Amino acid sequence: MFGKEQLLSFIVSIPALLLAITVHECAHGWAAYYMGDHTARYSGRLSLNPLRHLDPIGALCMLFFHFGWAKPVPINPMYFRNRRAGIITVSLAGPVSNFILGLISCILLYVFSYFVPMNSMLSSFVLSILLQSVYMNAGLMIFNLIPIPPLDGSKILLEFLPYRLQFKVYQYERYFSLILILLVYAGTITPVLSVFQMYVLRFYEFVSALIVNIFV
Repeated sequence: MFGKEQLLSFIVSIPALLLAITVHECAHGWAAYYMGDHTARYSGRLSLNPLRHLDPIGALCMLFFHFGWAKPVPINPMYFRNRRAGIITVSLAGPVSNFILGLISCILLYVFSYFVPMNSMLSSFVLSILLQSVYMNAGLMIFNLIPIPPLDGSKILLEFLPYRLQFKVYQYERYFSLILILLVYAGTITPVLSVFQMYVLRFYEFVSALIVNIFV
């Protein structure tokens, strides 16, 4: 059973999650489009409509277990003007978009806290959504940069490895995915991810406080 605080946290996580995964997948699509591949455009994935990117089971897993997935944007590297640059750019686009969205959410959080009195349910609700967006985007960015298939970080790393080794990794990608799930389930990589997330959050706070102090 959900307690009152747990239920509120769950509710405010939904819009933050939808925004985070939508921006992430849309960024992949737009980066691919910029690099010459129009597959995502023809598939209707250059959209900020969450329903076009949502994988229901993956989203529920992310809400309940803090580990999940969205519907991957279709990419065809054959259309890239430069294959290596295209794959690296597209792979980086998702995590970078989450980093930027998390920073914007943190800046809005600071500005909102400064100007809006926290004496109403609406203001508390908006504040909670922004806070969830900060943590969720920072976590999503860091998690996706792990160099284990099928995450974005692995695609970046593989482009710097010999083609024969790349082929082997992609050949056994399903097994790497299983290893990743086991590592997450066992909590093995959680402490390392938490450290990186802490530094990202500190950077967010520094920039947000600086902006508020300069312009407010």
